[in-house]
Amino acid sequence: MAKPVAAKVAELLAWVHERFLGAHLFYGHGTSNAWDEAVALVLTHAELADTEENLGRELPAPTVAEIKGLAMRRINERLPLPYLLGRCRYMGFEFKVVPGVVVPRSPIGGLLVDGVRPWLQDRPVHILDLCAGTGCLGIIAAHMWPGAKVTLVEIDPLAAGLAQHNVDAHGFSDRVSVIEADVGSWRPESAADLVITNPPYVEQTEMASLPEEYRAEPELGLAAGHDGLRVIEGILAAAQAFVSQQGLLIGEVGASAPALIRCFRGVPFIWPNLPRGGEGVFLLEGGATSSHTARHD
Repeated sequence: MAKPVAAKVAELLAWVHERFLGAHLFYGHGTSNAWDEAVALVLTHAELADTEENLGRELPAPTVAEIKGLAMRRINERLPLPYLLGRCRYMGFEFKVVPGVVVPRSPIGGLLVDGVRPWLQDRPVHILDLCAGTGCLGIIAAHMWPGAKVTLVEIDPLAAGLAQHNVDAHGFSDRVSVIEADVGSWRPESAADLVITNPPYVEQTEMASLPEEYRAEPELGLAAGHDGLRVIEGILAAAQAFVSQQGLLIGEVGASAPALIRCFRGVPFIWPNLPRGGEGVFLLEGGATSSHTARHD
């Protein structure tokens, strides 16, 4: 086996990029192509900013060997890159990621960062993040609305523990709490001004055809029955308990959006433009949850 040698960042980027191009990988966990994936791997592991000056920086042989090893694992094991790195950058913030918890990528993050006016007029005092996973959306909301109290609700113990780690890492342990509970039965003491939910929404047929990288994520965080609505329909049925009359519910259902529209006829969903990409994100104003949020097949 060849002895590891030092290499410049630009050289290592080219090496990783070439191998990713030839491996026919599937992207979608923070990047959309082989070059961006190579950049994410090399610069994240090397703890370097994405600047032109760093292209000429020489990395020591052990770091080069580690990066090449991670690149080959990405190719051979078809794992999402954040699982290999143990972290990801999402909407400008860093979050710890572990296998067994869905990787942050929801387009809801873009809405939170860019602002949700005119639908949410007042600054929220209490925010709920249902099916919180890593806690990323609720934590971003805490950054966007300083002073707001945020509650993260997550059924999976592994994800709930990870969310608590991320809450602490962002310095929000004083106003962001994590509750391990099933959103199908858990109810807050009072309705929130802003409710965010990125629940499992992949329908049965689609689950069977997911790329290997997505199948590496937990089924609990993705699968939602034959039409992808198993979890969101329970949230909508209890919407009055979750969101105040003056509040806003933001939900993601991805490719299951047509099924949601068909099965919840008459519900005045708002489908905002998503300039940062993605699909299937709806808004529902609190005043519209008083009726018609039951399923009608």
